[in-house]
Amino acid sequence: MSKKLLSALLCTAMVASMLVGCGAKEEEAAAPAAEAPAATEEAAPAEEAAPAAEANGKTVGVSMPTKDLQRWNQDGANMEEQLKAAGYAVDLQYASNDAATQISQIENMINAPVDVLVIAAIDGESLGAVMDKAAAANIPVIAYDRLIMKSDAVSYYATFDNYMVGTKQGEYIVDALDLDNAEGPFNMEITAGDPGDNNANYFYSGAMDVLKPYIEAGKIVIPSGQQEFSDVATPLWKTDTAQARMETILSSYYADGTQLDIALCSNDSTALGVANALAANYTGKYPVVTGQDCDVENVKNMLADKQSMSIFKDTRTLASQVVKMVGQILNGETVDVNDTETYDNGVKVVPSFLCEPVFADKNNYKEILIDSGYYTEDQLQ
Repeated sequence: MSKKLLSALLCTAMVASMLVGCGAKEEEAAAPAAEAPAATEEAAPAEEAAPAAEANGKTVGVSMPTKDLQRWNQDGANMEEQLKAAGYAVDLQYASNDAATQISQIENMINAPVDVLVIAAIDGESLGAVMDKAAAANIPVIAYDRLIMKSDAVSYYATFDNYMVGTKQGEYIVDALDLDNAEGPFNMEITAGDPGDNNANYFYSGAMDVLKPYIEAGKIVIPSGQQEFSDVATPLWKTDTAQARMETILSSYYADGTQLDIALCSNDSTALGVANALAANYTGKYPVVTGQDCDVENVKNMLADKQSMSIFKDTRTLASQVVKMVGQILNGETVDVNDTETYDNGVKVVPSFLCEPVFADKNNYKEILIDSGYYTEDQLQ
C-alpha cells in the first residue's frame, strides 16, 4: 500500500470518528448549503465516488423528494458530504416530486446494488412494492424524515420530533397572543401540509392539540369553518396552492374588514403562500404566521414582520445521525434509536431516532441561525 493511500485512509477514519448525532454541538456538524446546491437530478459521477468506494467498498443510496424546496437540497447535500467523509460511495437522486420517478430511481439503486437505502418518501404509501424488492435483496432501509408506510421492509426511521414541531407552533401562538389572559375571540385560519406526507398529520395534530381548548372555549374561532385536516391540507406543500386557497378565504370571510389574528401554517412553503395572499388581499392588522424549516425567504419575511416564527430543524445534525446509523448497520452494531413506540406505519412500529426541533423568530434568529453557522448575515439581506 502506498504512503499516500495509507494517509488518505487514516484521514478518512479520523473524519468518520468525528461525526456527531442529534445531541451534538452544532459547530461540530458539517455546514449546510444555504442556497440550493448545484447537485443535479442524476447520480454523482463515478469518478467522484471512487475514493469513498476505495475506502470501504460500500455504497449508500439516498433518495430525496425534490430540488424545488430549499430544505431538501440542504438535506441531500449534507447527507452526501457526510457519507463521503465517512468513506462511503453515494448515489444521490432527486425525484422531482414524482412518486413514479422515485420508485424507478430506488429500483435502479437496488439493482446496482447499494448496501443501504436512505429514503425521504414523496408519498409514504406508494413504496410498498419497491420496498419488497429491497427486502428481497437484503438491503436495509432508513426512512429519512418521512415515514414509509405499510411496509415491514423499513428498518429504521430518522427524523425530528414531528408532533413536537406542531406543539411548538401552537405554544408560540398561545404566548404571542397571551391566550390564557386575553379576552378574544381571535380569528384563525389553518394551512396544513401534504396529505401524502405522514409527517403532515403529526404537525397538524401537535398544533391543534395545543389550540383545541381555546377553540372549544370560543377564544379562537375559525371564520371559514375549515378545521379538519382534509379541509386544510396542501398537496405537495405547494406555495401556489396555499396562496390560492388563502386568497379565496380572505375574499370570502375577511373582505368586510374582519381581523385575521392567526395563520397557522405547517411549514415555510405554505407560509410563503399565505404571506403572498396577505400582501395582495388583506389590509388589517398582520396576523401571527407560523412556519417550519427556516428557509432563506421565510427568515427574510420574519425580519420584515411578514412571518412570526419558523421551526428550525438543523439538517446537519439529522444527516450526522443518519451517517452514524448507516455505519452501525453496516458494522453489525446496535443502531441508536430513542423511540420504539410512536411511529406505526400500519405494518410495524418502526424503531426511530427523533431529533428535537427549536423555533426561531426575529428575537433569537441570530443565536439560532447565524451564531450556529447555518447562515451568514449576508444570506439574509
